[in-house]
Amino acid sequence: MDARICAKHCRQADRAAQFATWGRHVAACFLFVVLAAADGYSQISPGPLSKPHESLSGPLKCTNCHDLRFRFKKFRCMECHSEIRQRVTKGIGMHAAWLPRGATSNECVSCHGEHGGADFPLVRWQPNREAIDHSKTGFPLTGKHAPLDCNDCHKAANIAPSERANIVVKDLNHTYLGLSRDCGRCHADEHRGQLGTNCAACHTAAGWRPAPAFDHSASKFPLTGAHLTVSCDKCHATVADAKPYVKYVGLSFDQCTACHADPHKSNFTASCQACHNTTSWTQEVRLDSFDHSKTQYPLLGKHQTVACSGCHTSPDFKTRVPHAKCMDCHNPDPHKGQFKTRASKGECAECHTVGGWTPTLFGVKEHATSAYPLLGKHASVKCGKCHIPAGTDTIFKVKFAQCMDCHQDAHDGQFAKAPYQNLCEHCHTVNDFDRSKFTIAMHRDTRFPLLGAHAVVPCNDCHKEGADGHQDKILPFRFKDLSCAACHMDPHRGEFKDRMAQAGAKVSAIGCEACHNVQSWADARGFDHAKTEFPLLGAHRAVKCKACHPVSAGAGLTFFKDTSTNCEYCHANVHGEQFAKNGKTLCKDCHNSDRWRPSTFDHNERTSFLLTGGHANVLCNACHTQTRLAGGHTVIVYSLAPNQCVDCHATPNKKAATAP
Repeated sequence: MDARICAKHCRQADRAAQFATWGRHVAACFLFVVLAAADGYSQISPGPLSKPHESLSGPLKCTNCHDLRFRFKKFRCMECHSEIRQRVTKGIGMHAAWLPRGATSNECVSCHGEHGGADFPLVRWQPNREAIDHSKTGFPLTGKHAPLDCNDCHKAANIAPSERANIVVKDLNHTYLGLSRDCGRCHADEHRGQLGTNCAACHTAAGWRPAPAFDHSASKFPLTGAHLTVSCDKCHATVADAKPYVKYVGLSFDQCTACHADPHKSNFTASCQACHNTTSWTQEVRLDSFDHSKTQYPLLGKHQTVACSGCHTSPDFKTRVPHAKCMDCHNPDPHKGQFKTRASKGECAECHTVGGWTPTLFGVKEHATSAYPLLGKHASVKCGKCHIPAGTDTIFKVKFAQCMDCHQDAHDGQFAKAPYQNLCEHCHTVNDFDRSKFTIAMHRDTRFPLLGAHAVVPCNDCHKEGADGHQDKILPFRFKDLSCAACHMDPHRGEFKDRMAQAGAKVSAIGCEACHNVQSWADARGFDHAKTEFPLLGAHRAVKCKACHPVSAGAGLTFFKDTSTNCEYCHANVHGEQFAKNGKTLCKDCHNSDRWRPSTFDHNERTSFLLTGGHANVLCNACHTQTRLAGGHTVIVYSLAPNQCVDCHATPNKKAATAP
């Protein structure tokens, strides 16, 4: 029903009545309904009721569904449909799953409508009935139930009699309540009561056959041995009836003869179990009364489980069976003659016992008598690593002339060519694969002899995974590029790339050897400073490289290019600013690279104080002796040196004055 239309008409009736107080609203509504004519009722009702609710039509029966105190906004559905209220309260069924906890009749209108006429459907499915989630009803549709139509199950015939009285709906073909989850409510008992009413104990919704839940081992006759493969109908016959059924109970199984005919024609008085079991009629024979240990061949180990017919091929058990050698019975040779050349001619007892075919007695000690003694690491290798288990097809005479007969090439074909030709023994022994016997002396015969500092480099510093473009897990030994740069990073960041690119005697690019050698990296005698813009002359020849090319504190590198050739770039100004020109002191004006002293300074050309006469032979420090401290350094004064005679020579008067 549409609650908003009802509320609208109720408000119209209130305004027409104009009662004085809200407390008298209910009485006024009833009075209005009683006095209203048929036309008045049609104005209050939004439409005729559906067929199931036709008995509630009329102006005096609105309160059966509506609580007028709330202007038609509160409904009373669950007061009549008590079976729904009970299921919601108990939390069972579809309504409990879709309605919130504590739901009231007001939630009913979300799915059920009224006042649409006799043929108006009372259930509004979203999106449609066939698309609902049936698992929320408490009975998920799985297996064969999934494709069924709703009406196949929801019909009056499937509702239990005990549930019929609790359902308000009169036509039980129009309700979804009352169905039981028991299979028997919908399905006929195909077993005629033989196995009870709990179909789920054996069957599932996936199908009637097979019955995966049935466990024959829990019955009075557990199936063992060959009985496990017998089809059901061999024992459970079909009973002829108006509707035939299979007989599952009342079968006789105390004696084997209840099912099996006696092949011995009653010649043996003992039961079948005295000689036979369910595993096999012909091969698993046991004679509990016969003591085989009293014969010439006691049955030990695995022989105790062998059927009598395995050795006694004829009915005459008194005929002597050859048993001096294993091969008397175990024939043909399971190893197909692989051990015929041995001293024992392949006798089984050399390697096996009656306790079992495995493990074998043939160990490391016995292997020493073969063409391939097990030495070193081979002694701990399991047999199956070389002799691949394949039953009677296992090969024991394997190839062993070369290591590669068993071992894969761990070097990816790097030693396939001469002189090695993949012969592992050139570098390895059976004692240890990881420690190679390839020495430094042997390395001299390769394309890269280990000389100088290379001789002390650990092997794996150069031969490591992923180097020289080799795939992972493959150690490289044959390098495409033998230049220094292939292993060593350029610490000079390309400063000498032109020199390194020059062709060498054996390589296309000389690389680092343009300056260095393999004896020592610090030895850079290969570098000729005379070919640079700054030849090392005089005292510069004894200066260490790092004195001019120090390590940069920030970059951690030594830079060689763009080093200034001016003296003042390396040498401190010992004269202060006495000879500065435009803020710079040019050392080369007075000194050269041969030595610091004597200076090339020309006193007559560059000063106003000519050194002539007696001054010509005076030593410099005779006049330039005065010193001063400049920035913590002692500086010889040149630019402010005395230039008057009296500054250096005392007068006679001064001598007299100073005499004692």
